[in-house]
Amino acid sequence: METIQIQLKGDYVRLCDLLKLAGIADSGARGKHLVAEGAVTVDGQPESRKTAKIRAGQTVQCHGRTVVVTPA
Repeated sequence: METIQIQLKGDYVRLCDLLKLAGIADSGARGKHLVAEGAVTVDGQPESRKTAKIRAGQTVQCHGRTVVVTPA
């Protein structure tokens, strides 16, 4: 499983945007589609909110990739 670290520039990042930043989705729209498909978990729990606020310390998983969000 590949692990990607993303450093926040603010307090949070929207989930669909995080998937794009991490290179899992090629656009924010594709990120929203992945969430709608049920392919995304946040801290081990399924996440259905496309614009969920992801904060430092949270972990997102999608299609065998893990995104670790670190503080600015």
